[in-house]
Amino acid sequence: MYLTLKALHLIAVVSWMVGLLYLPRIFVYHADVKLESDTYEIFSLMELRLMKYIMNPAMIATWIFGIWLVYLAGHEIAMQLWMQIKLILVILLSGFHGFLSKCRKNFQNKLNLRTAKFYRIINEIPTVMLIIIVFLVIFMPN
Repeated sequence: MYLTLKALHLIAVVSWMVGLLYLPRIFVYHADVKLESDTYEIFSLMELRLMKYIMNPAMIATWIFGIWLVYLAGHEIAMQLWMQIKLILVILLSGFHGFLSKCRKNFQNKLNLRTAKFYRIINEIPTVMLIIIVFLVIFMPN
């Protein structure tokens, strides 16, 4: 049971990360498109579908399977420093997810005020957090 949950958690994490990495990249191109163009509407639809059908379910599954794994492993694991740092980073990624959702709604409502350069820069945030989380999980430093 534990290994099955671990596999499901990992699948959910990978799916969520795909969205966290891809959505800002779409924003990079969307920010440079004219508001009244067909391309603008296509980007808006792509962003909505990515958020609704991949990112939101994957984030929810990541949290559910992650909490379930901690429960099965025992509360002692939650007291370990590496797990506490990982949890903080996952909370920050969830906040980033929320920020991207707000950006998506701004694009949908034609209220985006940010540049393609801004989205290009923030596109690196989930990459850095992912690297840190993977090293924490693999090495479990105290």
